[in-house]
Amino acid sequence: MALLADPDAPTEAARRMARVLPDRLAERTGGRRFEFEVVSEPFSGGTEDLATVARRTVDRGQDEKWDVVVALTDLPLHSHGRKLVMEVSHEHRAALLSLPSLGGLRLQRKAERAVEEAVLSLAGAQGDEAGKAPHRRGLGRFTSRLAPVHPAPVGAEEPADLRYVLSGPRGYLRMLGGMVRANRPWRLVPGLSKALAAALATGAVATVNSTLWSLAAALDTTRLVIATVGSIALMIGWLIIDAHLWHRGKGDSPEARKRTTLYNTSTVLTVGIGVFVCYVGLLAVNLVWALFILNGQVFASLTRTPLHASEYWTLAWFVASVATVGGALGSGLESDEAIRAAAYSKREQERRRMLEDDTDRSTT
Repeated sequence: MALLADPDAPTEAARRMARVLPDRLAERTGGRRFEFEVVSEPFSGGTEDLATVARRTVDRGQDEKWDVVVALTDLPLHSHGRKLVMEVSHEHRAALLSLPSLGGLRLQRKAERAVEEAVLSLAGAQGDEAGKAPHRRGLGRFTSRLAPVHPAPVGAEEPADLRYVLSGPRGYLRMLGGMVRANRPWRLVPGLSKALAAALATGAVATVNSTLWSLAAALDTTRLVIATVGSIALMIGWLIIDAHLWHRGKGDSPEARKRTTLYNTSTVLTVGIGVFVCYVGLLAVNLVWALFILNGQVFASLTRTPLHASEYWTLAWFVASVATVGGALGSGLESDEAIRAAAYSKREQERRRMLEDDTDRSTT
């Protein structure tokens, strides 16, 4: 049996599955032995077309003569306007799992459960208690434990005979969370080294600026929150615009518009999480710097306010917002490629490059 996985996160998930699933499958099948081979390659090629990805999975399995092949990709796939979770072809002993459809929480556990059920079904290891042929058997606990996952109809000419999709608002949020997790927003922090350097320098200078002392002492919580939201929004907008992260969909169909909205929302959330982590880090650094550098007598003489814990906190909070604006300007020193590499998974980068190449070819 083979786990065919896209590079990066899908490969990591597949390798963990290869270690834990044989024992679990043996326990459920009365000691039957299962061995997994993990093959890491960009089999999806960044394409959004479900039929193309499914055909590549089947062809790869037939070429290698694998008993069962389960493909894992971190690209969001769609079937007739619905977000695909998994499709199974018992005729070709192949299955395809879209990891973003499993959501952003407990991804590994959900993926292992999905692959476990698919392998049992494909290997015919569940018996025939209900008198049904193996090619008509569902995936057991898969739908009940991963709601809002539901079966979907399959066309007569399609290679798959079972398909599961997401539905409803919960399904949309689950897919969105999975796409954000696939992008790994925490990688944006080290990817913005020049922007962070500019923000730290801005914060260090601002902390010793007596004018900012007076401003911070006069600000109430509402205005500080507004400054926080405004500075973070400015940073997010600047990164998206400057690095050309905004997705421009092809086609005017409702499905294309929904897909474009999904991609852009995931981009905003990915960048937003990364920027928020940077903001919290700046707040902590500025607070420590303020505790070290400020003098109570000087501060009180200039602001007519005693320097207590609340003043340290207020000043660090306000300076973090000012430093974030400085970081937004400093992000212009980063290359577009560096920001994209930090903001997106490898599969998402490939997909966007393919779309850009298609757009360029159609324009010329």
